Amino acid sequence: MTVPPLGMEWVVDAQGCAPSRLREPERLLELVSSMLADLRLSPVAPPLVHRFPGEGGVTAMVLLAESHLTLHTFPEHGTMTLNLYSCVARPPYPFRERIERELGATRVDVRSFARGALP
Repeated sequence: MTVPPLGMEWVVDAQGCAPSRLREPERLLELVSSMLADLRLSPVAPPLVHRFPGEGGVTAMVLLAESHLTLHTFPEHGTMTLNLYSCVARPPYPFRERIERELGATRVDVRSFARGALP
């Protein structure tokens, strides 16, 4: 028996980001909120956000009816990592362009995986 894909997961790594932007929870939550709205995903609770002290970064998680979105920033390296999983099909999304524009990234790698597809 073949199981069809049960969802899609995106793994996004952004480098060359402006360190100051990676320390701003409000900016990051605006980016996340616009992604979720554009993809018509449904948060089931407010985002959980932790800002590390001093020059540290931000960790955020949004629990979705369709699964989850998490991000972690590393201002000391100019890097952000993002993971989005949806068990409902979604159209392609311009992760690269949005992150370059909002965070000043010079390189954004986007990988996607069909999940749950078993032979």
